[in-house]
Amino acid sequence: MSPPTPTLPYIDAEITNHPALSYELFPPRNAQAEETLWRTIRELESTAPDYVSVTYGAGGSNQGTALELLERLQNETRLRPLAHLTCVGSSGVELARTIEAIIGRGVRGILALRGDAPAGSSGRPSGELRYAQQLVELIRRIERQRTAHLAAGKVAIGVAAYSSRHPESPSFEHDVEVLLAKQSSGADFAITQIFFDANDYSSLLRRARQAGVHIPIIPGIMPLTSVRRLDRLAQLAGIDVDLAVRDRLASAGDDSTRQRIGIQATVDLANAALDAGAPGLHVYTFNEHVSALQLLEKLQLPRPAAPVRHKVLARA
Repeated sequence: MSPPTPTLPYIDAEITNHPALSYELFPPRNAQAEETLWRTIRELESTAPDYVSVTYGAGGSNQGTALELLERLQNETRLRPLAHLTCVGSSGVELARTIEAIIGRGVRGILALRGDAPAGSSGRPSGELRYAQQLVELIRRIERQRTAHLAAGKVAIGVAAYSSRHPESPSFEHDVEVLLAKQSSGADFAITQIFFDANDYSSLLRRARQAGVHIPIIPGIMPLTSVRRLDRLAQLAGIDVDLAVRDRLASAGDDSTRQRIGIQATVDLANAALDAGAPGLHVYTFNEHVSALQLLEKLQLPRPAAPVRHKVLARA
């Protein structure tokens, strides 16, 4: 006689559901940049983000400094790192070794990206793995092989999403199909590239859900405080800048006014995305903490107490 089927008892407990918060950092290029970065890290650490992402150059151009930063974040801070990884221009063996190196450092989150084509190339993806979907599959394959090492745990895999159409995509529908394929291959969540119109994000969310994408789609938010940076990133991403915000920034009489205008515009954009159903925010910091902290203060996002995960060690 088989035992009775157990039922889950009703548990009357309050479950905290605050918006997720994360920041993007990039490895420093020199000693001065490293000092600035670590000042930013210490300031951002006090806000108890859910994780911080560490960028990775196309083809692994900054692999050494990226891995070093990931290791220091693990060993010297309370922060949970998410490692960017691009596949363009790399062999499968090279990527497998890098994934092993990331996991071996205790990192349990990877943002799987195709990456930009190297300068001077035809612009077409190169290497054994040409698309982010294939990189997701490789990470999952290595994860299965290392189940015992991970205590049967999982590696959280993030991917990119596009509120504005990808520059190489034929249509918005194609972008959603690509996102759905990455989900099917094992992606757990997506982070959007920058956008300047909250309607673009809400439209992506609606189209994705209708197509069957159920993973969280987190809006990537950039502090809108620099005209030069706005123009540069809009050019790289192939999207149109909010001209009204740009004009207000350009006509500001001083840096303080420009900062105030830019932060308020960013707050409005972030709140609109949250109202549209965003599960949280991913802030592109450019290794600067002032704008990120001002943004967070004005948004007044509820945050949990900072966890104690590591003993902070002095660096020799």
